[in-house]
Amino acid sequence: MAGEGFKALADPTRRRILELLETDDLTAGELAAHFDISKPTLSHHLATLKAAGLVTDERHGQNIVYSLNTTVMQDLIGWFLGFTEHSHE
Repeated sequence: MAGEGFKALADPTRRRILELLETDDLTAGELAAHFDISKPTLSHHLATLKAAGLVTDERHGQNIVYSLNTTVMQDLIGWFLGFTEHSHE
């Protein structure tokens, strides 16, 4: 789990997507308005974040709404903090 999460977080565009989703759930179109990238590129970033469990998606009519999965984010941060604490012992 941690490996996929860190891979997803390694990209600045994906980190920015997570920052945007921290305050509100957004559609792909709303997310795209914040970036100068193609729709397929944005879809790839969203798929990577979904595969890592960092975001979830839900269909609302014609739109897919993306949400931050705070549980996985907290697990990832907890794993990282536990790892760094053990490395100092």
